[in-house]
Amino acid sequence: MQTSITPATILKKMIPWILTGFLILLALTLWGDVHQIRELATDFNWGFLPVLMGFTLINYILRFVKWHFYLGQIGVKNFPAIQSLRLFVAGFPLAMTPGKAGEILKAVWLKDLTGTSISRGVSVVVAERISDGLAVLFLSIFGIIAYPQYSLAFFLVLFLLIGLIVASQIKPLAYFCLNLTKKIPFIKRFSPQLFNFYEGSFLVFQPRATLYAVGLGTVSWFFEGVGFYLLLTKIGLPANLNTFANAVFILAFSTVIAAASTLPGGIGAAEASIAGMLALLLGLNSGMASFVTLIIRLATLWFGISLGLISWAFSLKMLGFKEKKYAEVES
Repeated sequence: MQTSITPATILKKMIPWILTGFLILLALTLWGDVHQIRELATDFNWGFLPVLMGFTLINYILRFVKWHFYLGQIGVKNFPAIQSLRLFVAGFPLAMTPGKAGEILKAVWLKDLTGTSISRGVSVVVAERISDGLAVLFLSIFGIIAYPQYSLAFFLVLFLLIGLIVASQIKPLAYFCLNLTKKIPFIKRFSPQLFNFYEGSFLVFQPRATLYAVGLGTVSWFFEGVGFYLLLTKIGLPANLNTFANAVFILAFSTVIAAASTLPGGIGAAEASIAGMLALLLGLNSGMASFVTLIIRLATLWFGISLGLISWAFSLKMLGFKEKKYAEVES
């Protein structure tokens, strides 16, 4: 299989969505009371923002542990942790592509650094997304019980993710489907890569590996929920169990909505769901809901993208930005 995905082409696809993200932030400001948002920004203790980013950083560290664990599952051994970390963080900006399709570039980088086939590397990227999806869904459970109007979307996504994992472990079924691809004219040329992708998926979705990854993901995303709870108390909401439960639920479920939307970075979908649920469930007015949404997105999405771009700046050669021709990489 060949790929013409390059850092330059991915960057070109990202730029319009990064600009769209800033427009969304502007739209949130206009949706709320601009005067109130200005007052809230003036009164807000901006020294708390690094603390909020710290909770996001804990999330990233635990997710990196999962990423490195998955690499071991597919046979990537003796890969220096520092290089693995640089590659992991460099993947953050790739979320700013439709459906996060740009994350396949992580598999290309992994091939260049370790010799692992692109199709097997993609299985790790897919496993990351599915385990993260299950983690935030589990964090949403108590909110779903309290707010059953969201249950349909919750169970649809949950059954889809679990179904994919279960199907990956039924080898006769998987190989039956894979063998069918050899008979389909426009797919059969990719059949070897599909088999390789499946072998990687089978390894990363084994029961023990899945329980470990989802458990680690649940803890990592929980820390972001704790940070969101502290943010809500900073803007005047009571520091009690109800606020905490709603904070974890709102942030987790908005992550599900953002992922289901397939929009780059969940832009628009995440902001709308966070602001909407803050207004609906916690009674915040539009100005305060907008302000809180702006802060949490700065401390999560935009913080991550910034870290990734910094990683790019210090890893130009490793990531292929200095190569004149990076395309046509054989997997």
